Amino acid sequence: MVLGSLDQERDANGLARHAYRSRTQFYRVFRAIVEETPVAMRRRLLLERAAWHLSRTQLSVTEISSHAGYGSLEAFTRAFRKAFGVSPSLYRRMGATHTHLHAANGIHHFSGKDDTKGVGRSMDLFDIFSGQESWHTRRLLDLAKTLNDEQLDRPLNVRVKVFPWDSPDQSLRQLLDRMVQTKEAWAAALTGSSAPQFDNAPPEERTPSAMLARLENADRGFHRVLTDVRNRSAWEDSFVDALCEPPETFTFGGMFAHVITFNAYRRMIAIDVLRGLGVKVEGVGCPMEYLESMAAK
Repeated sequence: MVLGSLDQERDANGLARHAYRSRTQFYRVFRAIVEETPVAMRRRLLLERAAWHLSRTQLSVTEISSHAGYGSLEAFTRAFRKAFGVSPSLYRRMGATHTHLHAANGIHHFSGKDDTKGVGRSMDLFDIFSGQESWHTRRLLDLAKTLNDEQLDRPLNVRVKVFPWDSPDQSLRQLLDRMVQTKEAWAAALTGSSAPQFDNAPPEERTPSAMLARLENADRGFHRVLTDVRNRSAWEDSFVDALCEPPETFTFGGMFAHVITFNAYRRMIAIDVLRGLGVKVEGVGCPMEYLESMAAK
């Protein structure tokens, strides 16, 4: 009823009459159920809708203030700044798109469509972290194609031992190869396929182009299994990694966090090494760079 009243001029008495209740009875029942007064909820929803219009339409601020039920632009600006912390004009210039204000009842304005450029579906944290990890690794491997063998195999100035069971990463090639191996090893454990060759892979499998092909292959199995886990909300479920000696049990969520954490660490080192070799690397390896690339499509 309140959601449906946004385009109608209704005060508290009007909302109560529409519900066929007295004003006092209507308020008492509404607040007990929704944890917000009907007038406060309607005012909040109108401001949320105004924020949606600011971020996704070309309507002027004056038009938006009128749609929000304010008699003057000044009154709308004061109310909007109090709710969102910035003026309507600044909110638009900043490119903000999150329009929901805090509400204990979880009821918010929803337009029924999403006109945001490049957004075909919503992404949860799994989509973001799995997508950015693969995206960044592919970018690093593409940049590595511009280097010769001497540059790829040049000893690192600072050799970091990432895992206790591994020797320190010796070169950029090994650093990138181990990022791919991490994905290959867990994809194999998840799908029951053979373990990767690790540092014993032949040279032709360790060129940047070959490592990129290996990454794409590992990603298919890795993402297929974990997308199903995400869809079932089964991150706390455990699986047996039969490739370990002896076999070990891990949770899906713990394993995924492991991959994201240590590959991100190696990614930071690889970016620094590439820059030291004179390669122009855009960005700093941040997940937000991946989201910006998605929005630009």
